[in-house]
Amino acid sequence: MPYIRETIITTVDRSGTVHIAPIGIIAERDGWVIAPFRPSVTLGNLAEVPFAVANYTDDVKIFAGCLTGRRDWSTVAIEGFPVPRLAAALAHSVLAVESVSDDGVRPRHFCRVVQEETHAPFTGFNRARAAVLELAILVSRLHMLPREKIDAEIAYLSIAIEKTAGPEEREAWGWLMEKVTEHVAADGSATG
Repeated sequence: MPYIRETIITTVDRSGTVHIAPIGIIAERDGWVIAPFRPSVTLGNLAEVPFAVANYTDDVKIFAGCLTGRRDWSTVAIEGFPVPRLAAALAHSVLAVESVSDDGVRPRHFCRVVQEETHAPFTGFNRARAAVLELAILVSRLHMLPREKIDAEIAYLSIAIEKTAGPEEREAWGWLMEKVTEHVAADGSATG
């Protein structure tokens, strides 16, 4: 299995409109692969402006927010590059697309790191943040998973929320659980 780093990717279209999306980038050779699903704004933006910024943040509200329609996060321009970074990034890497391997589902954009910078210290791990991140990944795949898997994952992840979450993690968890509830209701099932 490849090494995947969970990031928030910022891209722009030709007019400079910023798009923010949670994407796991894949380590490959001496760079990273961005493989957005077809169709997606990220995919279209990479075709128009072949740069992206991988934002490394421990703010799980951004991951949860992007999956629940909350995409209005502050960005900061990066001198010399067309794509901004998140203001909440602890660090970032500017990625330049070098090649694209076409695929009917997920075209793979091989990118080289052309600039990196650290903005704030990482102050440690929190189990609740990890649980929110895992729930965000689960929410992005609800349409592919059986109900039993969804229920089992949530039951396990909720332990970390109950034991270690602060207000930020609880809010992000709540946003994501609303999506789970909507999905389950659309399937005609009751939430567990």
